[in-house]
Amino acid sequence: MSRNRVLGAAALSCLIPLTLLSGGATASAAGSDYQPEMVAALARTLGVSENAAVQRLDGEAAQQRALSGLVGSGVRVDGAYFDQSGKLTVNVDQAGAAKARSVGLATRTPARGEKALTDVQADLDRLAEKQAPTGVVSWGVDVASDVVTVKVVDRTRPPARSFLAEAAKHGSAIRVEQVSQSLSTQAAVYPGSKMTINGGSGYCSVGFGARTSTGVQYLVSAGHCIAGLPSLYYNGTRFAKGTSTRYALGSNSVDMGVARIDSGNSITTQVGTWGAAGLITVKGGNRGAVGASLCKSGATSGWTCGSITGYNQTVTYTDPNGGPSTVVRGLGASTVCTMGGDSGGAYISGNQAQGMTSGGPTGQQCTYNGGVQSGKSSYFQPLSDALSYYGLTLNVG
Repeated sequence: MSRNRVLGAAALSCLIPLTLLSGGATASAAGSDYQPEMVAALARTLGVSENAAVQRLDGEAAQQRALSGLVGSGVRVDGAYFDQSGKLTVNVDQAGAAKARSVGLATRTPARGEKALTDVQADLDRLAEKQAPTGVVSWGVDVASDVVTVKVVDRTRPPARSFLAEAAKHGSAIRVEQVSQSLSTQAAVYPGSKMTINGGSGYCSVGFGARTSTGVQYLVSAGHCIAGLPSLYYNGTRFAKGTSTRYALGSNSVDMGVARIDSGNSITTQVGTWGAAGLITVKGGNRGAVGASLCKSGATSGWTCGSITGYNQTVTYTDPNGGPSTVVRGLGASTVCTMGGDSGGAYISGNQAQGMTSGGPTGQQCTYNGGVQSGKSSYFQPLSDALSYYGLTLNVG
């Protein structure tokens, strides 16, 4: 697909209702740590006051700080998720439950837990290494439901039948869901800006800027946007050159890649929102828990929002040109709406960078700058995993 223009801004987070961990104080939009433009945009999207929007942001951040402290104290946490009321629930054993509740977190002792389910998913990943299970859309751990969810678009295809038969051997740890659309990558640059591939009509959206220990600057993007190690252009001028990708069409892949920024160019530490909320300063890259609010900036659908629904998801991408399917591991899942050309675009939760658009349902239509849109979904490459793999440090404002 094509469209032109790289803005260099990432996505911002939209929020779901949350309660504050610490009681008493009333959050004030005027006195908050968040940019006024972001708070105003969030309030408009949710139909709440700006003070309520700040409370939601603060509530998520406070509960995630409590979770970090809990893990740091030695409590074994086997997964965590935000429930519909905005309460962060942690999977812990009886020994850790009292300590978790003492810091304001809800607790649960699951039948399986994230670690056991991750082992189940790893088994399914090994199956996919032998043959891409065309007809199976994705599979991954659903922490809240305590199962591995397998999404299927066409279970009549032989690869899908074989895959599902093997998955069924895991019994109640597997939940199969029928969906109506296959997945495809959404390549078609800047956090959220438009970047053209080799200066042609194909384009992606810009992700985040990061640096090596010696200060060399890179763009961190979706791997399929860097396939073939192309030159990347913004407004007709080259600004970066692809140097590494873990994505290969038809092969088991990870959808992360990097491009070295040309001398004299840079990726800003502010996410553009395509006029929806001004520029949003990136202050860190702490990974949000399942259920956390999320927004993304992309060149095709602009500013869209939702929440995180899972991590370590494995998906099957179909090739719209009839080529081989590609299995991609390690993705985050969300209810954020994306379209072709949004690939590589930046996801952000509050002021914390989360990742880059990988793909979504084929033919999905989004309302441009539509904020939260019901019934939508997408997958993103977690930023923290890409930074770790390439040994980079996120640039922050």
